[in-house]
Amino acid sequence: MFSRRALLTTGAAAAASGLACFGYATLVEPHWLEIVERELPVDHLPLALDGARLLQVSDIHVGPRVSDAYLVESLERLRAYRPDIVVVTGDFISYRVPRRDEQFARLRAVLPQLPAGRLGTFGILGNHDYGVDWSEPQVAARVVAEAGRAGVHVLRNASHVVSGLELIGVDDLWAGQSRPLTAQRARTCDAAIVLVHNPDTADTHPWGNYRGWMLAGHTHGGQCKPPFLPPPILPVQNRRYAAGEVAVDARRTLYINRGLGHLIQARFNVRPEVTVFTLRSPRLDS
Repeated sequence: MFSRRALLTTGAAAAASGLACFGYATLVEPHWLEIVERELPVDHLPLALDGARLLQVSDIHVGPRVSDAYLVESLERLRAYRPDIVVVTGDFISYRVPRRDEQFARLRAVLPQLPAGRLGTFGILGNHDYGVDWSEPQVAARVVAEAGRAGVHVLRNASHVVSGLELIGVDDLWAGQSRPLTAQRARTCDAAIVLVHNPDTADTHPWGNYRGWMLAGHTHGGQCKPPFLPPPILPVQNRRYAAGEVAVDARRTLYINRGLGHLIQARFNVRPEVTVFTLRSPRLDS
């Protein structure tokens, strides 16, 4: 039998442990950025781009729930990597109607801190960039304008060639704007990387003969995840699409970035992420 003192001691320890976990999940991990560095082999990559750095930022979520100071400090850290190409895979903002003008003012202040890619800086839109219920094209237009002001070329079902590498930008799935075949219509290069926001886009639209990498965001990795278990909440239909490298099929592979910002200031075992890819030509390894 436990004594009353032992029960009180155990209860107090459990309460303290719970408070510590809560404090960590809400105050520490949401701002504990992990910069993930990894190689990205791209078929037919021009030799001039072998070793180039491609920096992926996703889900910045400028708005009332993410600290501007945290975002600015994080983006400033990335300049040390001297990226050749920078891509933003959607959700520049967390749109809130009562504070929309303030929010765009904050976006205008934060986004210029994003390091510029030596060869170009590109982006796509996410569901939150389309306003309430992902249905307000006028909000998306303002996001595109602010991104352009900061030097980010937003690809809306379009592609852009960077030194022989084609970046294919697909618009948002939940907003009903995804057109992968349209985005590839003017493709001219064998080497290509696709940018999508929602990884479900890989399954829900025809992709023609595209082979290669697809860089995505949207999930935030689930934000909270028990150790050794999958996250209980994911905003995707395909629950394999949580975070990191995931094979779609024999031809396509997703890399799902865990995101820089958040919708709710809580992360546990899912640190915010920026990814620094070193582009590699598989031909050099053969």
